[in-house]
Amino acid sequence: MRLTYLPEPDLEFFGGARHLDPRHGITDYGPADADQQHIRTIRVGVVGSEANIDGLRRWLDRCRQPLAAKDSRLTRFYLPFPGFDTTTGFRSTLVFDSRLERPIRERSLRRLTEQPPEVATRDAVDLYLDELTTLDEEPGCDVVLIARPDHLPERAAAPVDERRPWRKTQPTRPQDFRALLKAEAMRFSRPLQVIRRGTWDATFKDPDADGERRQQDEATRAWNLHTALYYKAGGVPWRLPRDPSALTSCYVGVSFYRTNDRATLHTSVAQVFNQRGDGVIIRGGPVQVSKDDRQPHLTAEDAQRLLSDSLKRYKAEHHTQPARVVLHKTSSYTRAEIDGFDAAADAADLAVLELLWLPSAEPIRLFRFGDHPPLRGTMLSVTAGRHLLYTRGSVPSYGTYPGTYIPGPLPFRTVETESSPEALASELLALTKMNWNQTQLDGKRPITLRTAEQVGEILRHIPEDVRPQPRYAYYM
Repeated sequence: MRLTYLPEPDLEFFGGARHLDPRHGITDYGPADADQQHIRTIRVGVVGSEANIDGLRRWLDRCRQPLAAKDSRLTRFYLPFPGFDTTTGFRSTLVFDSRLERPIRERSLRRLTEQPPEVATRDAVDLYLDELTTLDEEPGCDVVLIARPDHLPERAAAPVDERRPWRKTQPTRPQDFRALLKAEAMRFSRPLQVIRRGTWDATFKDPDADGERRQQDEATRAWNLHTALYYKAGGVPWRLPRDPSALTSCYVGVSFYRTNDRATLHTSVAQVFNQRGDGVIIRGGPVQVSKDDRQPHLTAEDAQRLLSDSLKRYKAEHHTQPARVVLHKTSSYTRAEIDGFDAAADAADLAVLELLWLPSAEPIRLFRFGDHPPLRGTMLSVTAGRHLLYTRGSVPSYGTYPGTYIPGPLPFRTVETESSPEALASELLALTKMNWNQTQLDGKRPITLRTAEQVGEILRHIPEDVRPQPRYAYYM
């Protein structure tokens, strides 16, 4: 066994400036694509009840000015929000227009509380789709805010076996308002941002909100929301730094989801990320669960087609091919899958292809003397090919552990690699920071797999003959 500590990776901001914390970087330097000569104007549409539209707009107007950090001794963890203004922070402004506001009648929303959860969710989605259809005809809108119904009786999700989320015995999942609405709205030309009332109204007690969401202070809520809006409007808040002497790399996440009818087939998803953080969504074909290890696997032909399609889509989006591809997969690799991925790499004349398996669980845990868990960046190499990395843990620059539960490590296995395990782990650590919905350093999974799984929750509602939107902004 070998224990290693990996330092926190830097992110790149305007002018090539670097900082390890997204909030410090935005405040001190501005977003990576900032142009001091041009101000980013984000034109916002809003759909929801009249009262929620009014409350959300008032809070967003308040966020134009700086918001104080939470009163705490953890001054390096709780940071003030600089204000969403043209002269500071994101160097951008939100623009509202009454033509882009689509109120939903309060009595229509009240009726939802009288219906069974699945019926209520479906009817709520239909109410919002009616307004989104009208809104889509209006020009001059970059992103649409969805003020979620206050008391939508959504049933809690059924428990999932994280080791085998594709298991046939898993109970049928309930309808999910966010996923279903985003799937149905895929035909529209603007990405959606679903917002709960608790985001802008601290006095509102949301019975469906989890504990972590309720604990966020106002400045943190403002940071997370405005980062997401900036990205969905086409901006690049931050990117991964790149050594000019290093190969141009892209990262592909492959996960699996069950179709909405709970059929026996599973469909693979690939999420292609480059070092700028640009994501491209690919939907793969059906797969089978192996009788040997009870995991979903692709045939050699399907593996080759999936990676080939990913590289074609990457080239179409970026007008160039990467020299190196790192593939993160949630199930182990069969010989057929390795051969298929290698064949696609050979056909594309890739210089380097590296294959990693990221299991969902790891029985090994590390313990640290004192009151805090292991440091984020702690890596344990159990064997030459089996490793675990603490992507959630105590953060030295914060002086605390930012989570609320005892963190578990992120396991990864090197299957076919050329880089050192430490270099691959450092990339995994950096990729946990490419989540535009989160600005604090407490993400566990790399954006490749987080996105592939998130996308699967939406794609399950989209028919096979409908091509999904290629931009990640439509899914997050």
